[in-house]
Parts: sequence; structure tokens; C-alpha cells
Amino acid sequence: MATELSTFAELKKAPVGGEQAPAPVREKEIDAQGRAYATGRRKNAVARVWVKPGTGKITINGRDQTIYFARPTQRMMIQQPFDVSERGGQFDVIATVSGGGLSGQAGAVRHGISQALTKFEPGLRGTIKANGFLTRDSRVVERKKYGRAGARARFQFSKR
Repeated sequence: MATELSTFAELKKAPVGGEQAPAPVREKEIDAQGRAYATGRRKNAVARVWVKPGTGKITINGRDQTIYFARPTQRMMIQQPFDVSERGGQFDVIATVSGGGLSGQAGAVRHGISQALTKFEPGLRGTIKANGFLTRDSRVVERKKYGRAGARARFQFSKR
């Protein structure tokens, strides 16, 4: 039961019930080879990402990023976590990605890189989280409904 308080002075001195404990201190999570591992997801794509200190080389499914992601927007997308955290050219990335299309795969790799960077350097978590890179983008294609041309589109209506 709650303690009885009789005066306003006692009320001011009483501990607040909603006091929060300090946030847990995150630790560096690396494997025996000195790599941080994370999984990234976007649409139907799933990326397994390893980040280790290096020269900035990004390898996706055994190929260089410029070959795998031909569009500059997709390459820019996977560079964003490094740009935001000011760590460009300091880490090598090895990723295996499957499922979905190239756009979803680029988003999955970005999500995985962001997660792995925060595991390698927990101090970067605030910066990366503030830019929204740690949140999984849950938007997926809406399913097609029966009796319709698509998810929302109807067949053409003819009055006569």
C-alpha cells in the first residue's frame, strides 16, 4: 500500500513512483576475428552483415558494391550510416543478402550495417538511432484482394 502523506512538505520530499533506473551500459559485441555481426531486414530482403576495421571496402554476396548495386542511390543508401557517424573508410563490410529486389536489399544492408556499427562502437548508437537507421522499416507490399485488379485498384466499370 502507499504511504500516507499529511502535509505538502512531506509530499515534496517523497520519492516519485515513476523514477527510472539509468539506461544499461552497452558493451562491445565482437567475435574471435574482431568482427561485429548483425542482421538487417527491409521488405522481403534479409541481410547478414559483418563489420570489421579496415579500409572501407564493401563486399556484397562476394561482389564489390559498385557491381552489385549499380545505381548510385543504392550505394549512397548503404554509405549513410558511415556518413552520419563520421566513420567513412574506417570499416570493411561483408554482407550476404537474399530475398526481395535491389531496393529492399540495399535497405536491408543499410539496416544491418547500422546494427553492426552500434555493436562494434556502442557510443555511436545515439547518432545512428537519431537518424532512424536502427528502426526496421516495416512497410511491405499490400496483398491483392479477390474481385479486384490489384490491392486497391478495381476493374473498369461499364454502365452499359
